[in-house]
Amino acid sequence: MKNKKIITIDGPSASGKGLLAKELAKQLNFILLDSGLLYRAYSYCFEKAHNHSEAMELFSQLKIDGVTGAMAVYEKENNITQLLRHENIAKAASKLSSLKETRNNLISFQRSLASSHGLIADGRDMGTVVFPDAATKIFLIADVEVRAQRRFLELQNNDQGVNMRDLIEDIRLRDEADRAREISPLVPALDSIEVNSSLLTPHEVLNKVLEIYKERIKEI
Repeated sequence: MKNKKIITIDGPSASGKGLLAKELAKQLNFILLDSGLLYRAYSYCFEKAHNHSEAMELFSQLKIDGVTGAMAVYEKENNITQLLRHENIAKAASKLSSLKETRNNLISFQRSLASSHGLIADGRDMGTVVFPDAATKIFLIADVEVRAQRRFLELQNNDQGVNMRDLIEDIRLRDEADRAREISPLVPALDSIEVNSSLLTPHEVLNKVLEIYKERIKEI
């Protein structure tokens, strides 16, 4: 039976999933699951531990708040969310997330966030693996150049220098790796709806997905 209280948003890097997920969570008063941030947090722990069992032990000690419209990660009393947004952690997390041990360690935690309050799940395999019973599944895409420009502005706002040409190449390589990996490859769920955000404003994407959500829950 399909779960009306879960919306999954999958798609490639910088397609606009994060912003869409946050705005949906605010509009619907749902909890937000930013799986990319979780994998970065796990990668952060793995760099300290160098093996999966110890990394998971460190990860379990983090405080992760999936409050409506935002997700934050705390190490003891320190908010390390912005630190986890750094590009070098993103690259490490991308490689680590392709491993079976990593995904197995995090899948139960991700599923534990689902509740009667509703959940917006943003990631790569939310609709295919983590929440296959979600009633509304979105696969968000955008042209590589558009995604590179968005990522460029995001990094600039975080005072991180980056070269646009390198960024485009990095996104292309990440796409190839995500699609080709053996464990949870980046593919749309059979019952997902594809939305191309290349020529749409964030507000237009939000309205489009809200319409899809309203139609989907009527059908169940």
